[in-house]
Amino acid sequence: MKIQSYKDIPGIFFDNEAARGVTGRVFIGSQDGAQRFCMRFFEIHPGGHTPRHSHDWEHEIFIHEGHGSAYKEGRWVPITQGDALFIPSNEEHQIKNTSDKPLRFVCLIPAGPAEL
Repeated sequence: MKIQSYKDIPGIFFDNEAARGVTGRVFIGSQDGAQRFCMRFFEIHPGGHTPRHSHDWEHEIFIHEGHGSAYKEGRWVPITQGDALFIPSNEEHQIKNTSDKPLRFVCLIPAGPAEL
């Protein structure tokens, strides 16, 4: 069993055209022996965003702290602490922080794709 604080997991910082002000961490993944899924944790700094993209797999997101917006079917939908998002495969999506505090969320993807 692995029990570890997210603060002890090294983060990778993304700050470019596609992903602005995003820190990603792999909580549980292939290096832990997880064979079916990967659990990731993202922090989006104020004014930041993930890339707008789609892919062949579904994934799930739980908003742990903060608020922002999710790009869904051509429009922005408000999201906040406690919200859960299901993103079907091949649906274009993006998350952005619209507040002055960090937006933090857990994201689950299947094993196989790049973990970060």
